Amino acid sequence: MAQNVEKSQYLEPNAKNLYEVTRADLPLHCPMESMSLWNSHPRVYLAIEATGKAKCPYCGADYVLKN
Repeated sequence: MAQNVEKSQYLEPNAKNLYEVTRADLPLHCPMESMSLWNSHPRVYLAIEATGKAKCPYCGADYVLKN
């Protein structure tokens, strides 16, 4: 869980436009568990399973599901 990750290990949310994710990251939500949440948008779940692609409606980040 995110509580066990040291602050220095958090990813900066909304820092990139494209994130590659795996099935281990499902159910997919933005921001992800590994991102700091204090300066980001509310969590939104993204349906990526059907097409392999998803876009966050808040920050515009694109997610691609790797096989």
